[in-house]
Amino acid sequence: MDLRFGDGKPTDEERAAVDALLGPPESSWEGADRSDADLRWARGGREARDRRDQLLPALHALNDRVGWISEGALDYVCRRLTVPPAEAYGVATFYAMFSVRPRPATVLHVCTDLACTAAGASRLCAAVESRLGPESGVKVERSPCLGLCERAPATLAIRAGESARPAFEDEAVQAEGGSGGAAPGGGNGKGRRGRNTLHATAICAPATPDRAIAAATAPESAPTEPAPETAVPQTGDPNLTLLHRIGTVDPASLDDYRAHGGYTALRRAFDLGPAAVIREVTDAGLVGRGGAAFPTGRKWQATAAQPDHPHYLVCNADESEPGTFKDRVLMEGDPYALVEAMTIAAYATGAHQGHLYLRGEYPRALARLTHAIEQARTRGLLGDDVLGQGYAFDIEIRRGAGAYICGEETALFNSIEGRRGEPRSKPPFPVEKGLFGKPTVENNVETLVNVLPILTMGAEAYAAIGTPTSTGPKLFCVSGTVARPGVYELPFGATLGELLALAGVRDNLRAVLLGGAAGGFVRPDELDIPLTFEGTRAAGTTLGSGVVMAFDDTVPLPRLLLRIAEFFRDESCGQCVPCRVGTVRQEEALHRIVDRTGADAAGDITLLREVGRAMRDASICGLGQTAWNAVESAIDRLGAYE
Repeated sequence: MDLRFGDGKPTDEERAAVDALLGPPESSWEGADRSDADLRWARGGREARDRRDQLLPALHALNDRVGWISEGALDYVCRRLTVPPAEAYGVATFYAMFSVRPRPATVLHVCTDLACTAAGASRLCAAVESRLGPESGVKVERSPCLGLCERAPATLAIRAGESARPAFEDEAVQAEGGSGGAAPGGGNGKGRRGRNTLHATAICAPATPDRAIAAATAPESAPTEPAPETAVPQTGDPNLTLLHRIGTVDPASLDDYRAHGGYTALRRAFDLGPAAVIREVTDAGLVGRGGAAFPTGRKWQATAAQPDHPHYLVCNADESEPGTFKDRVLMEGDPYALVEAMTIAAYATGAHQGHLYLRGEYPRALARLTHAIEQARTRGLLGDDVLGQGYAFDIEIRRGAGAYICGEETALFNSIEGRRGEPRSKPPFPVEKGLFGKPTVENNVETLVNVLPILTMGAEAYAAIGTPTSTGPKLFCVSGTVARPGVYELPFGATLGELLALAGVRDNLRAVLLGGAAGGFVRPDELDIPLTFEGTRAAGTTLGSGVVMAFDDTVPLPRLLLRIAEFFRDESCGQCVPCRVGTVRQEEALHRIVDRTGADAAGDITLLREVGRAMRDASICGLGQTAWNAVESAIDRLGAYE
């Protein structure tokens, strides 16, 4: 593809897809027909450059309508937004869900990550590929984790086209008896700027070759997606704090949410005032649930104290860690809780605009949240005067497009701004210069939802849950060879053995992976590890985002480690040399060990240690710094290659 403006022209369909998002062009400088006035001066350049953040939504609009991004379509987007074609090409090729080469309108993503690999994803993928040839009109792509680990193996079929109707659209529009607010496909998921379109999707999990092929070839007849509570084995337990509404409340009904305590926390926040809300969060001891465990109250206070304005709030809903699906369950089963929690966080930190960055592989969460935001806006719970308190706040949903690195906060900011999702160097930190160069507070879904019980029960009562240094409840994503996989809520301090007993660990347990691909393995005789940040650290492992994957002795550990290495090599953004080169060298060494080719295993293990240390010490962000963790723990704790 030429990296300058070329001679390619967008088709009528491509032009319509972009214009539906950005509006019709106002001059030939933006792609309209040339007029005499356009020959004398250029108009709209500054305004167009201010819309650079619309680049990712525009690429989604093309991908949703056509299925791929042609040279002519990319040129048209570049003219509309005054973005250099080379930069736009770099963005379009950064994300796994986009293609700049022709492909069929239907793409079947078959997950081949850890939980699905253990459940036979390789056999599933081979069977599907052998039966869906080029004449089928379906492209089969091996995909990283789809966030459906509790129902592995999983597939996701996406069909492009203007008339494509998502399977989840009908669910959301039935809320409030089908009245009040727009349907997800026409709702304003971008606040007051453009729309979030929905495309036809069909999730198939657990998948068989027949079911996966049926989902790809006829998404409208695909089996109904099970309710979110099926992923919560504890549904109905009166002791639940974060999950207590899932399975009890209609996730599409705002009235039902309010009848079960919804918006009580926001009203108390307005009674307390911003400073007191931050003090409550600080006194409760809430720390980030994404893995870094940074004190939430300190982050909020640092953002609120910045004199530069405006302030922004970003919700990181791009959980892409293999084995993680708790945020998906929260968003699908209790979407109004996230809307309320974001409103509280924004009020406390002085933000009036929130961005919810959502995984592109979560179509039902997109439908549910789009509808919830529309309903909240219609009922005065978002907008210019929230609850009549004179406070203005609105939420814009941004869809990711398949990039694990965008879970890193500064990479996420770059993605929203219409740039490649590459991490930034720190300092400055996001609380000083974050999204659009302004003070920004960023939290993930689970962290934000924890704010609701803090305000309703009080900081002291919340802090009494868990341990003195790890307070409150924690969500754990349990998958692999267990009888009851799903999301579990336990207080910090419960042991790994207690959690696996709830999930029904099977006989012949070989290993447990804590923290996902970026975490570490532990042995079956180490199940007394307390599930706290400090407890797992003392045991030489990590809690991470709460991933717990159990593997019995039928799972080939060397192949599993190779899949982890492949994952990090695929997901490295390539910005820094230690990660860009190190992840490749790590995969090559593991390939040689598995295939028994090249150097002996001992020599390759020595090389792995050297490469791992270099990545850990010199990589810019956590991806490279943790890419060696799981392999190292498997060698040292499990004797993976002995």
